Amino acid sequence: MGQLWTDEFDSALREAQEDGDMSQDDPDFPSVAGQLLVAMPSLLDPQFGGTVVFVAEHTPRGAMGLVINRPSDMTLGTLFSRLDLSLDGHPLEDYPVMVGGPVQTDRGFVLHEPLGSWSSTLAVVGSVGLTSSRDVLEAVANNRGPSRMLVSLGYSGWAPGQLDAELAANAWLTVPLHDEDFSLLFDLPAEDRMGAAFQMLGFDPLNLSGAVGHA
Repeated sequence: MGQLWTDEFDSALREAQEDGDMSQDDPDFPSVAGQLLVAMPSLLDPQFGGTVVFVAEHTPRGAMGLVINRPSDMTLGTLFSRLDLSLDGHPLEDYPVMVGGPVQTDRGFVLHEPLGSWSSTLAVVGSVGLTSSRDVLEAVANNRGPSRMLVSLGYSGWAPGQLDAELAANAWLTVPLHDEDFSLLFDLPAEDRMGAAFQMLGFDPLNLSGAVGHA
């Protein structure tokens, strides 16, 4: 993947939210923000088949999230070097950059814990935040960044009502996350995240069919 974060990186999260016009929230809306979406066998879309998505925001105005189990061929060390930052010797240097989704694939997003104080951060659930401002990357390069993070290029977006319709059609299995579950986002290898999500629900994915509903 050859995309680079640009000088417009700081506004990426704001623009993603504006794309879905998600400024108005409804307390009675059955939001799945802060949860995982696990693709069901009935989901044949090549963009999302076999994926696990962390939902960062979900309102009547739309939804956005990041695919967390589809690594790119770029490491964080390579990405940082292209941004004139260094991760030499950093524990995250060889971690892969995720392909977060098909929208704005030249923009970067950092899912991290703890929240910290950055220029453009969406508080998602518990101490987990989603940041699109370059300052969090600069802090990581200087060993002052969040203790855990996942970096992606691009995000997954849904128009108003689109994700709701997919959930009603059993295209996704929803998996709530609690503080003790955040290790799935940050500590597990990408290839183990789907299996771990199923384990949290207590059943074998081999028993699934396209007709299974929400957990």
